Amino acid sequence: MIKFLDLQKINAQYHYQFQVKLQSVLESGWFILGNEVKTFETNFATYCDAKHCIGVANGLDALVLIFKSYLQLGKLQKGDEVLVPANTYIASILAILQADLVPVLVEPKLETYNINPNLIAEKITPKTRAILAVHLYGQLAEMEAINSIAKEHNFLVVEDAAQAHGGKMEDGRWELGVGKAGNLSNAAGFSFYPGKNLGALGDAGAIVTNDDDLAKVLLSLRNYGSEKKYHNEFLGINSRLDELQAAFLNVKLPHLDADNDKRRAIAKRYLSEIKNEKITLPFWDKSNNHVFHLFVIRTENRDHFQTYLKENGIETLIHYPIPPHQQKAIRDWNSLSFPMTEKIHKEVLSIPISPIMTCDEVTFIIEKINNY
Repeated sequence: MIKFLDLQKINAQYHYQFQVKLQSVLESGWFILGNEVKTFETNFATYCDAKHCIGVANGLDALVLIFKSYLQLGKLQKGDEVLVPANTYIASILAILQADLVPVLVEPKLETYNINPNLIAEKITPKTRAILAVHLYGQLAEMEAINSIAKEHNFLVVEDAAQAHGGKMEDGRWELGVGKAGNLSNAAGFSFYPGKNLGALGDAGAIVTNDDDLAKVLLSLRNYGSEKKYHNEFLGINSRLDELQAAFLNVKLPHLDADNDKRRAIAKRYLSEIKNEKITLPFWDKSNNHVFHLFVIRTENRDHFQTYLKENGIETLIHYPIPPHQQKAIRDWNSLSFPMTEKIHKEVLSIPISPIMTCDEVTFIIEKINNY
């Protein structure tokens, strides 16, 4: 069986370095917000070409804390509307709701699965104050168009970059950023969940921003609202990047670009060698704007195709089977209709792609898909 994602094999190459880091953290006696966290925050900010990185417990908290910090700064008010793609993982929606803001869903483009900038204008109301751009599956959203709209209306732009570590707009350059995921907006939330392109060995996340005021509030909010111990300026939460997870991330970060290149190499083979009229392949312009966290195909008979691949020793996953507006958790939305989003969720299937896959495994997958 070709695993969808072999985390054991991915992390095996770092076992010795992980053990060294573990021993170092144990001997330091400092387990919360220590040198490993500070080092990772510096390294990841540099990697993203940004001024600040604030480590937090997970990717969801990263987004929630961004919005709550803007509330503290007075740049958002409770009840303000945030435009967000209808086609996304529910965490994007939960972050807005947990900050007492109102998500307004916008349909995606079928080609990229990301928010369609051409449909944003019709969703703008007097209560709209921000856009949450999701880089779904590892492909950057159309940030130049999104930032242009935001600038015209004085909106905040936040990136959900949970799947896009290292993605880069090679020609993208404007006053808000220099072209890299995490630096294409006012602030960005990252997840380092173990299966991400840059994955920890547990939950972990970070916020990246160039905004000094925002960074200062974030540093307090993640730590009970306290900048100085036992002095609480805000009603914060406990959401700190773990020292040991930061140590592991410091080991893996230098390899991220090479791993992303390996993912793109596999994607190029899939795109050039899979030839089956029943299968719709993802759009990619061959630039570094896609890091292929996932390689997502579409087919009308998805369940049958997934069963076929399983019977032939290929593990697959569905990202995602139920769109947010149809989830029981958000019952008020269940009667809404988003045809493009619903079509995507009925047809998508993610096939294996990772930096440790062999050429033979890729060839085998291509042959089985072509024979379907």
